[in-house]
Amino acid sequence: MSTITERLGNLPLGKFHWRLLLIMCLGWAFDAMDTGIVAFVLPKLMAAWKLTSAQVGMIGSVGLVGMAIGAMMGGTIADYVGRKKVFAATLILYSLGTGACGLAWNYEALLFFRFLVGFGLGGQLPVAITLMSEYSPTNYRGRMIVLLESSWAFGWLAASIISYLIIPKYGWEVAFYIGAVPALYVFYLWQMVPESAMYLMKKGRIEEAHALVSKVEQELGVPQGRKPSPAEMETAATAPAFSVFQLFNPTYLKRTACLWILWFCIVFSYYGIFLWLPTLLVKAGHNMVQSFEFVLWMTVAQIPGYFAAAALVDKIGRKATMATFLIGCAFAAYMFGNAASTAQIYLWGCLMSFFNLGAWGILYTYTPELYPTEARSTGVGWAAGFGRIGGIVAPMVVAAMITGPDKIPLVFMMFTAVLVIAALDMIVLGDETKQKALN
Repeated sequence: MSTITERLGNLPLGKFHWRLLLIMCLGWAFDAMDTGIVAFVLPKLMAAWKLTSAQVGMIGSVGLVGMAIGAMMGGTIADYVGRKKVFAATLILYSLGTGACGLAWNYEALLFFRFLVGFGLGGQLPVAITLMSEYSPTNYRGRMIVLLESSWAFGWLAASIISYLIIPKYGWEVAFYIGAVPALYVFYLWQMVPESAMYLMKKGRIEEAHALVSKVEQELGVPQGRKPSPAEMETAATAPAFSVFQLFNPTYLKRTACLWILWFCIVFSYYGIFLWLPTLLVKAGHNMVQSFEFVLWMTVAQIPGYFAAAALVDKIGRKATMATFLIGCAFAAYMFGNAASTAQIYLWGCLMSFFNLGAWGILYTYTPELYPTEARSTGVGWAAGFGRIGGIVAPMVVAAMITGPDKIPLVFMMFTAVLVIAALDMIVLGDETKQKALN
């Protein structure tokens, strides 16, 4: 039964992989764009609708509630019905939900639509990363997954540019309408994205898996691997379904605990910082356009952060790269909170963004490597779902702490502590998975 896995893992990196990566990257970037737009809309909405800090925090948190539920449900469902179907369905849901946010007639309606957006976003990410992991050659898997995650920066950059150009002139509603455009992408995606051959194998659909892998081998110009034997087909057909509760059995408990702590801390820091960042900068005395400029440059700094992580993750390993990036982000967050000039805001803000998003790339590389195929999407989904609890809590914690500009250093000291905890978790509980074959 392992022949399909071995054939995929041993393939040379080629046109098939780059095409699949590009398709996944576009979906991932659309995800980021729809997430990022709301961060830039919030300062405008706060003034237009006379919202309190607690209400603004709730807009960010309700999307994370949707993401938590979507990740858990989407990841689990993908292990039953397939990666491709869930990826397409969630893309449609979050795109149309973002467009509907522009039609929101009051605060409560906006909360409802943001929940739908979050549900779709949360459901798509673990499925996309699982599918890309299962098709990536073993020796290049870390690099490919970090590059996939790097498209988040381009999506957020698109959100920054759209918000910078559109919101001041045309209003916040138009920015949301633009966020609905990715729904059209699903027609192309459905034609071009293959189902996971590893998923088909685990479901006993060995003939389909063999045909898929053979087609990839032919495209890459390598000899076709052997067809699975009748015994291997029978073993695959009788493989038991994976239960969520098995994530906590002795085989997976340490891995699950490590991942859930990592996800919680990284999501807490990311959404606590970046959803609030434009508003925090306004509260610190900068005007809205200037705050958008700060965030735009910080977003650009994410891109080399991803590329640095991609260069290191397959060379020095997941543990060392992750710990280094988390500690770097912790230090930059502390310095950003105490920045006293525009130059310091740019410097420490860009470094904070560089390290934080690089850590995200490693997180998405590392998570699917800790579970077997029948559990992979479930394991990724539930780790991501638990992590979203950190994202739900973070905006409300920041809202409660920000009673004036003098509280900003305290907020970033808190983020520093959370990131240090994440680094220690990876060092103590993490297992190295560099260049290990998936199973």
